[in-house]
Amino acid sequence: MLQTTLKNEVTIEGVGLHTGNAVSITFKPAPENHGIKFKRIDLPGSPKVDADVDNVVDTSRGTTLEQNGARIYTTEHALAALAGLEVDNVLCEINAPELPIMDGSAQPFVDKILLAGIETLKQERVYYTLTENLTYEDVERKVEMLAVPSEEFRVTVMVDYNSEILGTQHAQIHQMQEFKDQIARCRTFVFLHELKQLAKFNLIKGGNVDNAIVLVDHLIPQEELDELATLLNKPKIKIEEKGVLNNIKLHFQNEPARHKLLDIVGDFALIGVPLKAHILAARPGHKANTEFARKIKDLIKKEKNIVRIPVHDPNKTPAFDINKIASYLPHRIPFLLIDKILEIGADYVVGLKNVTMNEWFFQGHFPNNPVMPGVLLIEAMAQVGGILALSSVPDPDNHWTYFMKIENARFKKMVLPGDTIIFDLKLKSPIRRGIVQMTGVAYVGDKAVMEAEMMAQIVRKS
Repeated sequence: MLQTTLKNEVTIEGVGLHTGNAVSITFKPAPENHGIKFKRIDLPGSPKVDADVDNVVDTSRGTTLEQNGARIYTTEHALAALAGLEVDNVLCEINAPELPIMDGSAQPFVDKILLAGIETLKQERVYYTLTENLTYEDVERKVEMLAVPSEEFRVTVMVDYNSEILGTQHAQIHQMQEFKDQIARCRTFVFLHELKQLAKFNLIKGGNVDNAIVLVDHLIPQEELDELATLLNKPKIKIEEKGVLNNIKLHFQNEPARHKLLDIVGDFALIGVPLKAHILAARPGHKANTEFARKIKDLIKKEKNIVRIPVHDPNKTPAFDINKIASYLPHRIPFLLIDKILEIGADYVVGLKNVTMNEWFFQGHFPNNPVMPGVLLIEAMAQVGGILALSSVPDPDNHWTYFMKIENARFKKMVLPGDTIIFDLKLKSPIRRGIVQMTGVAYVGDKAVMEAEMMAQIVRKS
């Protein structure tokens, strides 16, 4: 899958839930590997705030980010919309500290993003695939979360707040494509008895019955309701029975549980890469979501420091067999030095060479002590890199690759007859103007035998 951004910029206007401030946010296209960033255009210097779990500073009634002296409040619904539509790169320009609450769901953001259109970029999307179970628990809040390996991003949520009105609810999605129709329009919810406390703490200044589901789990005397209406600067509130305030019709019977799932999608967007994992959560909230997301991000950071040696599965069909390799490269026997391309992506390639005693160069390179020449290790690596370079053009048979520079070549272990060499090459930077810069490591088993940095140029045949 390739990365995405927006085709056009789009603006949404509303009111902040807790600040009550009018706010306008404009979602703008962004380049590959930009990620999601907020820009406070109302502040001097227009500081940017990365949508990064390391920037979370408060989760009391929403997810608040802070960076470069700027804060962004209530980010979760917009982030859920972007993640739910699998939009990777966006610059969000905002003229106030808090995102608009709209109707309390992600749907208004989804509608605007779809109106702007989603554009596919050229860079490959990088996923993090969980390989082991990971747990999180907050005993005080009775929160339990578990992440298990999965081929898709899946979420299963259970909510139980010991309320006869809400009851025990479950919600789930099996893949992110379900978000738009099954989760996006599910609104935030609050118990009526919580509103008074929130109002006294100078919160929910922008709150009303149109941007939240208000659950009435016990009757409140009218004088307390009048006081609450005054605090909220709202018309008189009247309740005749338990249930949902003003008899608002729910989109789904389990809409509160689905909204908790929505919050997980938004908060987990702060990890910075899409996941392949199944998240199971009991009674989640923003604090638990972001702490668990940070735990996953720390695992990703740790694993990035671990060298992953490519593994050859002889039962797996290679990306390129020898015939396809020959259709890309001009080299021929005896100078075609690679046998297979095991994997290839937009920014990496893995190739293989089987070294046998029948190799032509062993006749003269230490016949009584055969060792593969280092210069031919470099050439074989260059040929693997040539496949990566030529795969970036639509007509590889009409192009050559010429290597311009080889740096930092190091030979760490002798390569002998019977060895199988695996070459692992990655782009150092995106290909620009036909210039390809790569780093490569050659392995025999779990040992690195050679490494080098290479630069090549893609040239059209005359």
